[in-house]
Amino acid sequence: MAESEPRFTAQAIIGALLVFDTAVLGLAPTGPWNSESFTLGIIGLTGICFWYVAWYRFTFKRKGLIPWLDLWQNPEQSSKQVLGVGISTIALSWVAGNPLQEYLPDPTGLVLLLIGLLISLSGIYSILALGPLSDATSEE
Repeated sequence: MAESEPRFTAQAIIGALLVFDTAVLGLAPTGPWNSESFTLGIIGLTGICFWYVAWYRFTFKRKGLIPWLDLWQNPEQSSKQVLGVGISTIALSWVAGNPLQEYLPDPTGLVLLLIGLLISLSGIYSILALGPLSDATSEE
């Protein structure tokens, strides 16, 4: 029985609504921790998680969360792009934590730094797995 492509539009729309609420509307209850900004952060992170699931399903045409290297069409080029996105996210975290700090919730820079480091780690892993740590044997 062949699997059909998983749907991703619901996750993308839900993610967009949650991120829009976090970035623009700012509607959130205080929650059990008595902090509206913390609840907003949780809502924003949840929205980003929904976006990630939608991106994964759109990109790889399957359900899952981990983009294994054998799913990539051009892993040599993609691994460099992933590392570039990770470094850009780290730079964005600095901007969010310094010049834009007064306009964003306090932990925004730290959360972006964590995401950037995880993306960079994925890029570095894929570069190493395709290069020096590759299982391919050289011909003599």
